Amino acid sequence: MGCFVSTQKDSGGGNRRRPSNIGEVSVYVPGLRVPKPVDFGQCLGESVPKCAVERLSALRTQIVVMVGHEALTVTRSKRKSSTQHGGSTLTDLQQALEDYLPVLLGLVKDGSPLQHKVQFCWVNQEDVAEETVMANAWYEVLSVLHLMAMLSFSQANLLLLPRISADGYQPKVTDESRRASVDVFLKAAGYLDCAIRHVLPHLSVEIRRNLPVDLSEGVIRALSLQALGQGVDIQLGLAIDSAKATLAVKRRLACEMVKYWQQAQDNIMNLPLTNGWGEKHQLFIKWKYMEAKAAAYYYHGVILDEGNTEKSHGMAIASLQAADEYLKECKKACEAFNMALPQSRNPPLWGTMKYLSDKIPKDTSSKVRINRDLYTYEKIMETAPTLPDFALALKPDEYQLPAVHPCWNEENVKSAQQVIN
Repeated sequence: MGCFVSTQKDSGGGNRRRPSNIGEVSVYVPGLRVPKPVDFGQCLGESVPKCAVERLSALRTQIVVMVGHEALTVTRSKRKSSTQHGGSTLTDLQQALEDYLPVLLGLVKDGSPLQHKVQFCWVNQEDVAEETVMANAWYEVLSVLHLMAMLSFSQANLLLLPRISADGYQPKVTDESRRASVDVFLKAAGYLDCAIRHVLPHLSVEIRRNLPVDLSEGVIRALSLQALGQGVDIQLGLAIDSAKATLAVKRRLACEMVKYWQQAQDNIMNLPLTNGWGEKHQLFIKWKYMEAKAAAYYYHGVILDEGNTEKSHGMAIASLQAADEYLKECKKACEAFNMALPQSRNPPLWGTMKYLSDKIPKDTSSKVRINRDLYTYEKIMETAPTLPDFALALKPDEYQLPAVHPCWNEENVKSAQQVIN
């Protein structure tokens, strides 16, 4: 297939630069994969339109420079919202990638052999191999979509870090920022879903086996589910703050959140993520899964306690006790995540967990005490009841690969071929 895979072991002094501390984290971004320069003119020669080569070269060179600047700042909580590094902001970089994709897709148009002419090299973050080089344009498309999703994650993280409010009181995340973050999460999930459905199928089994773990199907699916899980978390926080949201709505959101994080963990737990960002990625998903379970069992227990039977009260106690245990476990998981390199820290508590960190211990203690006066210990269920199973409502945005850029039209291609002949 004309593909070549090259890996280089990270010796600690190579191209992979990692910060020792990434500051406050609301949304985990497992580093940015960094593209290395490519000489399209040498690889493609005169067999393609000159305008296509020039556009490919200009756009990718711009991206290489911009990602190099962003790679070390993308996870920092304190960064300028306006232009920096010569205009290299997240928005600018996202736009450059969107401009690059239609031109890049010309290399794979109608199964063109051009897709194997250029060797694309990217510096990994989660894989043990420092770099992965492949002479396959679909690998480049996959890398671009992954980077677009990670930039969206970074944007969501900035939206969800508490800021000092205009009144000068306690830092908080505004409702506007929370709602905007849900849109960003769905956009990120859309990029990743497109990669799974429309890009990975173009790669042979052998090539997919040789992809860095950063781009493995398991990690891409886990990232998409992470985006959806955090989106539902924001929806639950908004529901908690709304007087109109019922307990049933809150329980449904919490139970859906459990399913998203459980599926994310199922996709990532057996992958060889033994390297820096990867280990931290697994710990983040474990932490959020414990949080989701604490929320789901809490709301399930509160609803069960509204029943009038001995059985429902017993199940309520068991559910609330489970919520309390999961809350303790999630605090341990959070600590493990923050201690793993690169180290991080929690922003001031807000949203869903600010509310539940107070309510779960109080309600569990009071319900257990009250109901123990009514029922003997033997009558209280010792195991938590099964959570309700709800269909997952939040879906990724419908992102589609763009049309091939006009510089690849038949007239331009024929002109280039005539020059060769």
